[in-house]
Amino acid sequence: MKYWIILLLSLLTACGRGVPDDARIVVAGDSVMAWNRAAGASVADVLQERLGAPVGDVSLSLAQVAGGRGPLNIPAQLDGVRADWVVLNGGSNDLSGGCDCSDCGAVLDRLISQDGTQGAIPALVADLRARGSNVIWADYYTSPRYAGTTCEPPYRVLEERVARMAQADPGVTLVDMDDVFRPDDPSLFAADRLHPSRKGSARIAAQIAPLLTRGE
Repeated sequence: MKYWIILLLSLLTACGRGVPDDARIVVAGDSVMAWNRAAGASVADVLQERLGAPVGDVSLSLAQVAGGRGPLNIPAQLDGVRADWVVLNGGSNDLSGGCDCSDCGAVLDRLISQDGTQGAIPALVADLRARGSNVIWADYYTSPRYAGTTCEPPYRVLEERVARMAQADPGVTLVDMDDVFRPDDPSLFAADRLHPSRKGSARIAAQIAPLLTRGE
């Protein structure tokens, strides 16, 4: 019952967003991207305000890269989407549901191989690049809930592998949210000590926005 309540809330949160016909930028991924949408303060909302241009948003809480169905699968979120820029994240729900922060080797390999060339993440990024999109991959910050716990190491491994993938393609940029998030700053986090507060979502958008205007 709890799962269905969360899912219903997530779907309701998704209402009102999509991809405008003239959007050059689309945000996809999981709850880190979708959080604060009901208040008009999600990452996509803030990007749209900062850039003064339409920004599509197909992100959804509970979404996975290698699992999930329909919009709860991040590659499915982007079916048919063609945009100059795709900003996305993913992997947290795969890790939390597939290995509970321990013995995560198999889940990590399914997401992305050690050399960054194989797995669900490189396949998704390669598909987006083939459509002509530049990709910004937003790596996870360290949240107060997980700081200093056994959940940190798998995310470090994920970041290292995604970095190798990004290094091989100038059209892919890895943005490390730990550059602008500190787990000891409660103002950046929602009451659950996991998701971003409105200030946190704004900080994510502020880190990404300058990358979207390169070459203009």
